[in-house]
Amino acid sequence: MCTIGVEDAHRGAQKQHVACALTFLMRYHKEGDGMVSHIVTGDETWVSHITPESEQQSLHWKHTGSPKRKKFKQMFSTRKIMCTVFWDRQVVLLVEFLPQGTINSAVYCETLKKLRRTIQNKRRGMLSATILLLHDNAWPHSAVQTQDLITSFKWQQMDHPPPPPPPPAAGTGFSPLLPLPK
Repeated sequence: MCTIGVEDAHRGAQKQHVACALTFLMRYHKEGDGMVSHIVTGDETWVSHITPESEQQSLHWKHTGSPKRKKFKQMFSTRKIMCTVFWDRQVVLLVEFLPQGTINSAVYCETLKKLRRTIQNKRRGMLSATILLLHDNAWPHSAVQTQDLITSFKWQQMDHPPPPPPPPAAGTGFSPLLPLPK
């Protein structure tokens, strides 16, 4: 019973991926290469960061016979920041770093406004045609406020399929490809 549910979830996700790909290909067949030049893709990732000691900070006076200074291994900070990147087929348009805990619809809308200004500056003339925005369907992207802003820009969104369901938990003995033991 559990295996069947997992199989159905995987089949459903696979069908959504195929439907999105088919929609893209049909549009490409209808509009040609010009369509591809209007796609702007966005993605986010969490980035751990460190603040390394500068060369100036590590310099100090010492006597020639004094022991060598121990340099401690640098550890990554537990602090993370969100890195959001938007690009088209020619250039990276915008890279933005946001501190942890501030990602919501209002912040994402400000990022989209910066993206629009960047497109105006870096890709003159691109806004005269419809921008096809390809970003995932995270909740800040699909919020009403975000959708209203995208509509006001006269941008279109390309369907992005949801991620596939996670595999069964390790050690459960269930596999999406094998039937349940009797």
